[in-house]
Amino acid sequence: MNALTVKGVDVSYGAARVLKKFSLSVETGKVTCLLGRNGVGKSTLLRTIVGQLRQTHGTVSLGERDISELKPFERARLGVAYVPQGREIFPLLTVKENLETGYAKLPPMQRKLPAEIFELFPVLSAMLGRRGGDLSGGQQQQLAIARALVTRPRLLLLDEPTEGIQPSIIKDIGRAISFLRHRGDMGILLVEQYYDFARVLADRICVIDRGEIVVSGSASDLGEAEIKRHLTV
Repeated sequence: MNALTVKGVDVSYGAARVLKKFSLSVETGKVTCLLGRNGVGKSTLLRTIVGQLRQTHGTVSLGERDISELKPFERARLGVAYVPQGREIFPLLTVKENLETGYAKLPPMQRKLPAEIFELFPVLSAMLGRRGGDLSGGQQQQLAIARALVTRPRLLLLDEPTEGIQPSIIKDIGRAISFLRHRGDMGILLVEQYYDFARVLADRICVIDRGEIVVSGSASDLGEAEIKRHLTV
């Protein structure tokens, strides 16, 4: 079953058409990776899925429900979780308080921090009282992913989670994504620039260029040269 279906979506900034009849699907229990150079529409797609941008044509569906006209908070309540580029944690809140902002969509009985987020990112358990702004970039990225997981998502959107992160934490993030995939209860859309990180995790790879998918297929079937040809400047 598809966790996400984007069908024939157009998005423009003024006169500039950024996404052109764009279609993409993400299966529950699978990782779909969207690769592409800077400025080709990757972040625009994620912002459209979460409702921060509005498409002029096409539809966005979560499961079988069309969410194209819903506001961002309504999409979050239905199970869309977004880890944006730049992380956007609250620097003056503690780690614990940042995590607890994920409670907003949950009923009172579910408002507790899942033990698994500390199993995936053990460093956070020792930093619950520290302000988010005092964490390193890699620790903030782990916090941002953990905050998204607090919401118990059906669809997890990750916008370049490896950007500017030290190698040891990139490995931790990769292990977390792999664990979530194998758990099988959410679809994961991973936006990346780096093929070597994506190919280890992805079930399906799509390459975007100038607002359109130019290469798409199973990660095991696509050739490295074919993919990298569209990633070089």
